[in-house]
Order: sequence, then C-alpha cells, then structure tokens
Amino acid sequence: MDVLGDLDLQCAELKVARYRTYPEVPKRLSPRPYLHPVHTLAGTPVTEEFPEDHLHHLGVGVTIPDVEGHNFWGGTTYVPGRGPTEVDNHGTQTHTGYSLRDEDGFVEELDWTTGTGQLLLRERRTVAAVQLTPDAWVLDFTFSLLNASGSAISFGSPQTNGRSGAAYGGFFWRAPKEAIAPRVFTAEAEGEVAVHGTRADWVAFTGSTWSLIFAGGTDRTRKDPWFVRAAGYPGVGSSLAFDERLPLGADKTLVRRFLTVVADGRVEKDAAAELVHAAIEAVGR
Repeated sequence: MDVLGDLDLQCAELKVARYRTYPEVPKRLSPRPYLHPVHTLAGTPVTEEFPEDHLHHLGVGVTIPDVEGHNFWGGTTYVPGRGPTEVDNHGTQTHTGYSLRDEDGFVEELDWTTGTGQLLLRERRTVAAVQLTPDAWVLDFTFSLLNASGSAISFGSPQTNGRSGAAYGGFFWRAPKEAIAPRVFTAEAEGEVAVHGTRADWVAFTGSTWSLIFAGGTDRTRKDPWFVRAAGYPGVGSSLAFDERLPLGADKTLVRRFLTVVADGRVEKDAAAELVHAAIEAVGR
C-alpha cells in the first residue's frame, strides 16, 4: 500500500531518519528520493542535503553518474577531452509505491527514467533501522536494479570515462561538513588516500561527536571498491564501475546491500569491528 508524503524512520522509539519520497529537486540535480536528515540516537545529524560545495549531494541514496550515458548523479557530466561539462542528460528516480511501510523500515518501488521519459531501470529499495547498543543503530539499505530498457545497458563513472580517482556511483552517503575533516580508516588502512579505492569489509568515518561505519552486507557488495572523500567534502559510497564499465543485460538484475552503523562518539578500530559484527548478527547475512 502506498501512502503519499515523506516518512519517518524510527529506532528505539526515536525518529532517526526521514525519507524524502517526493522531494522537490531541480532537474539538473537528478531528482530522486533519499534519506535526510539521519541522526544518531542522541540526535546528532549525520547527513547533509544541497551543500554549497555539491548541490546534488542529497543525504543517503542510490546515485549513478552514467547509466548508458544518462546522469542519475546530478551536476556536470565528465566528457573525455572536455572535463566536467553541463549536459542535458539528467535522469529521474520516481517513487511508484510502497509494498511495505512500517515505523522501522519500508520496501519501495522506483522507476529510473531518462530526461525524455524512457524507462531504463526498475528498482526495489529495502530500508530498515535496527538498534545495536544504547549508543548505536544500523541502517540496513538494499537496492535491486532491474534492467527494464529492453536491451543491454551498462553503468559507468567519471573514472571509466577518463577522470582518474572519480569512480563514484551506487550507494552514497553525504555527511555534514565540519571545521575539521573526518577521520577515515579500515581495519588495515588509515586516511583518505589509503582507504579510497580499496576493497575492505568496512570503512569507518568519524566526525566531531559521531561515527559512521559502512560495511558491505553481501559477498558481492564487498567486492566493490569504496569511494571516499574527507578533505574536500565528507562522503562515502560504493564504486559500481571502478576499472571498467559494468554491463547489465536486458531483464537482468543487479543487487547491492549496505549496513551502516550510526553511532554517538568517536569509535576506534576495535570498537568499529565489534559494531560491524553486531550489525551483521542483528540483521542477518
């Protein structure tokens, strides 16, 4: 059953996130539903929308800069030989219904269409909030993309189109910008340069009074490299198309699952690993 309007996501009887079902987003920013604001259990915001440095960064969602040449990320498009360029190629993700809608989660259906109205993808998005400790909860976020275009398509990124280091596209979380850049680390690496582009079971991102720990929820998800930014702006996401374009045949489906621990305070490596383990145990593999 579909209910119009935004919805609030609850955990431990607290509102921890709002889902923008029908946001007012300009075409150039690739309109799409997204989560914002997202809070820790103590109420600290850990997402940002329409930041001045990148207006098309919208909280937490699924965003891909190149789906068969169509921009579902927003902003400029990287054109080989020209660099970031304004192109009228922005697509739209449109909410078409909720098959499940509870206080702690939902299952949503979406259509991904081009600027001319061509249907490329049908998505099923499953989101749930689960408490882990008195200070931490986990956002369980799965997206399933069905190629509904009638022919084979592929996903790309600025990196696959020639811009080194810019292999963004897929799940993306824009965190709040603070005076000091967040600390970024994995179980084996420390710092933006060392973590960006790596394949790691989890990536931790700690701000002034909060921590986010991102983990792949399936074996296939964990094979994708991480896209990480800290110094210029705070954001973490996946890289669906890192070294080369990712093909998807007609009527085929791509699935990725992410578990994000949202915690109060600044966690260290041992605590981060323990929270990821707790998240996996809480939601199941």
